[in-house]
Amino acid sequence: MGIGQVNFATLDLNLLRVLDALFSEGSTVKAANRLAMSQSAVSGALSRLRHALDDQLFVRQGNRLVATDYAAGLKAGLREELEHLEALLTPPAVFDPKTAKGTFRIAASDFFAELLMPPLGDLLHKSAPHLTAQLVDLVPNDYVASLERRKADIALIPDLALPEWVNRAPLFHSPFHVIARANNPGIAGLKDGMQMPMEIFCALHHVLFSPEGNLAAMGDAALHRVGKSRQVAMTVPVFSGVCRAVGESDLIALVPAQLASKVAETFGLCVFEPPMKIDPALIIGIWHKRSDNAPMAAWMRSQVFSLMTALDVDA
Repeated sequence: MGIGQVNFATLDLNLLRVLDALFSEGSTVKAANRLAMSQSAVSGALSRLRHALDDQLFVRQGNRLVATDYAAGLKAGLREELEHLEALLTPPAVFDPKTAKGTFRIAASDFFAELLMPPLGDLLHKSAPHLTAQLVDLVPNDYVASLERRKADIALIPDLALPEWVNRAPLFHSPFHVIARANNPGIAGLKDGMQMPMEIFCALHHVLFSPEGNLAAMGDAALHRVGKSRQVAMTVPVFSGVCRAVGESDLIALVPAQLASKVAETFGLCVFEPPMKIDPALIIGIWHKRSDNAPMAAWMRSQVFSLMTALDVDA
């Protein structure tokens, strides 16, 4: 029977579980252990699959099974369909955070190490002591890919266009403020909280937050609109490094207002309004639609989003 003539009415769906396990494990022995089957049963299932699909599916390379080109084309779609079936057939569970166990991965910049993880840690300690939250880096230049490549349950990112398989929730707007160390001679005479004059802003050298190493950001676009530019002296991939560099030098930086307020005392910083208009960034939470109804993921999303929406400030 050819590939295009598969009789799905008679195809044993358990064979697809075997195929998925072979993709993951690359071995009939390991697949058998994962499925609590004998190796001979897995080998028999693979033989039936080969006959049904008219393809070798796997070839042996050393001690590992390697998927054929045809089988490799099935891998992602098969996993997704099995997850859909599992979600379809699993009855809704009553989620009890006090007893639930599991891990929840959040992909985000280290901004959230300062603003989210401390209150989230306190909340989990009190309400869900057996759950673990992990903060992991975003995938540079492709934040949405963090959901798959970082195995993240949510990603916290600036608003952008999203593929159809991703859900989103708006969380908070983040204006930008200028930070400088309190004894920076370049800000002599300026009072904390006032607007930094344009000539001072452009004359002083800047630290720029950029995980990708870009030399320009939203602040530069805003300066360009008023015919000005600034001197970027360095880029740093983490906000904590930006704040420390400013706190120990005569450099200044544009950072999210909420972060500036949080770390000003720790790093001995003064905080100023920028001299030009910069539209606040809208921060959103995104997650894979397949996790919409997963009880633990839904509960954790609601806790994280509640903490984050409290950060919203007027532009």
